[in-house]
Amino acid sequence: MPKEVVLIEVKGVTKIYGKKDNLFIALKDVNLIIPEGATVAITGKSGSGKSTLMHVMSGIDHPNDGQVLISGKDLHSMKRKEMDKFRAEEMSFIFQAFFVEANQTCYQNVALPLEIAEIPLRRRRTLVEKALGRVELGDKIDSKARDLSGGQKQRLAIARAIVNQPKIIFADEPTGNLDSVTGDRIVDLLFELNKTLGCTICIVTHDEELAKRCSMKVVIKDGEIIDLIQRKAVKTVTKSSTKKAKKK
Repeated sequence: MPKEVVLIEVKGVTKIYGKKDNLFIALKDVNLIIPEGATVAITGKSGSGKSTLMHVMSGIDHPNDGQVLISGKDLHSMKRKEMDKFRAEEMSFIFQAFFVEANQTCYQNVALPLEIAEIPLRRRRTLVEKALGRVELGDKIDSKARDLSGGQKQRLAIARAIVNQPKIIFADEPTGNLDSVTGDRIVDLLFELNKTLGCTICIVTHDEELAKRCSMKVVIKDGEIIDLIQRKAVKTVTKSSTKKAKKK
């Protein structure tokens, strides 16, 4: 079997909000290894720290202590411009609320990451058309986002997330605002993209059915990883704050 490549390594990460009487420890000495190409479900009750973990892993938020290594690079030791460039090239995000620009066309929405990454204009059209085609919105390229259904807006958000061919997609409750049928289509699409593009997908979710389909399930409670389930050939590592991994 080919050796798995470590993509994300979380080492002793602690995140604290507030001060003194208002102190809140959102993450406590969290350790986790995620290999390239994994599908990861981060689960737990509201306020457990699962979204905070995603934000720290992606550079949206900074830990008070510990490191996040992506492809061996210390994310939080980077200068702001260096981190912005790294994130634009290596990561993409999908959120529950879509965050598409209603008055812009599908082309304009999907092209935004390419503008940030300073991709030449002559290449943008080809990349946007390819991304929209992958999510079955090729015929909507010149349509305004406001004219799309909820499911189509989420697919548009996914097209925007994959247009720069990222190594990692972070998704925060990507089906939370969708009905079950549309949500299932979005989930199927994400797993298909994992296979065809080889990208690693980290999903914050309350959906246990979705979590069961992932190659890793990380359960967080009170800022600590209390359970970790591995499926297939995924290898993970945790320390004292994590219970021994179970295999299914």
